[in-house]
Amino acid sequence: MRMISLLARCALPALVALAVAGPAAAALPIQKWQQPSGAQVWLVESPSLPMVDVQIDFDAGDRRDPADKAGLASITADMTSKGIEARNGQPALDENQLSEAWADLGASFGGGAGSDRMSFTFRSLTYPDLLAKAAALGARQLGEPVFPDAVWQRERQRIAAAIREANTRPGTIANRAFIQAVYSGHPYGFETTEESLARITVQDMRNFYRVVQPCRAKVSIVGAVNRAQADQLATTLLSRLPAATCQPLPPVPEIAALAASAERNIPFASAQAHVLIGQPGYKRSDPDFFALMVGNYILGGGGFVSRLSNEVRQKRGLSYSVYSYFNPGLHAGAFTLGLQTRPDQAAQAVQVSRDVVRSFVAEGPTAEELKAAKDFLIGGFALRIDSNRKLLDNLSNIAWHDLPLNYLDTWTQQIERVTAADVKAAMARKLQPDRMVTVVVGGAVAPVRQ
Repeated sequence: MRMISLLARCALPALVALAVAGPAAAALPIQKWQQPSGAQVWLVESPSLPMVDVQIDFDAGDRRDPADKAGLASITADMTSKGIEARNGQPALDENQLSEAWADLGASFGGGAGSDRMSFTFRSLTYPDLLAKAAALGARQLGEPVFPDAVWQRERQRIAAAIREANTRPGTIANRAFIQAVYSGHPYGFETTEESLARITVQDMRNFYRVVQPCRAKVSIVGAVNRAQADQLATTLLSRLPAATCQPLPPVPEIAALAASAERNIPFASAQAHVLIGQPGYKRSDPDFFALMVGNYILGGGGFVSRLSNEVRQKRGLSYSVYSYFNPGLHAGAFTLGLQTRPDQAAQAVQVSRDVVRSFVAEGPTAEELKAAKDFLIGGFALRIDSNRKLLDNLSNIAWHDLPLNYLDTWTQQIERVTAADVKAAMARKLQPDRMVTVVVGGAVAPVRQ
């Protein structure tokens, strides 16, 4: 516990320094190299704290789930913390012993899966003796998970109970209907259910985990280590994984554009109607990324200063909160507009929201809206990198999407260069207001008005 407290105390001065430094702090040299195993490593040296943060990403996210075993990627990643094998003269550790071992080191290691990638995060103080022990334990957890069946049977019951509870909420019902309609059979829209859980076995996990190999690893490191130390740390963490020449993984199909509008009105006895409107959006690699970021801030991402908030909340009092966002990934993640309103106001709220989107796509932003959005985004840039954890998030994003190494250095310039014409053109290319999905749970849906 003493080491954990030290991490918290040491972090404060650096967080303050980064926050005060502002956008200029973005000038962080990023180093990149490839190891003999094929693993790629990205490093930002941050010597002010005696600690290091690591994220290791693999192309083993939810998009790789079999259609009949939705949830396999996330469950597999989570189960790596439930025990490690006895190997090379070292004893097996069950989930409690493994947790205690990490607590004794004042370090942490854990796995999870998102839509595109399976990620493992590691944090430790960098005192040589301590870091070596923590890295060795991390290598065992990454390379030698046991996937105990008894634990999986318990976890399956726990997850199933959580699913049953979530299914009593109108928000869950709305989101399920929305993603299924937007993604139309693509893995992004697969949903973990009690039925899919029942089909997943520990052998499925072991088979799925075979894609986790050093040659597929993208390793992002931020902390008080130099290149040689970072290279050794990455090597150690990956050392228990099977060494092999990676063959290309099968391609995942792209998300089909919507051919027509669709409305789903789902009855539900609730005080508020839940509304979701949207469509497939764009990939993270899209050249319109910055124009769409600025445009969405103006449309619905800017909180109470957005167009949607002004029209739906302030002028008409139809909802306390209304928002929009894009979720770009390796595929065209959804554009989503969401709100809650009184059931008897749902039709009006939906129509007003549709009209706002249609108008914004047709007309683009005003000069005042554009300036306010750019000022906010540029002014808030320092908050995107004001901790090692946020730096690691940015670095792993650069690594995963193969962004330029000067991405952080040029971020504010990219925002500054966006024009009103850029926003209008980008929104018109990506959004089709008359071909969107509308889901209303607990209220009446309005048909699309052409």
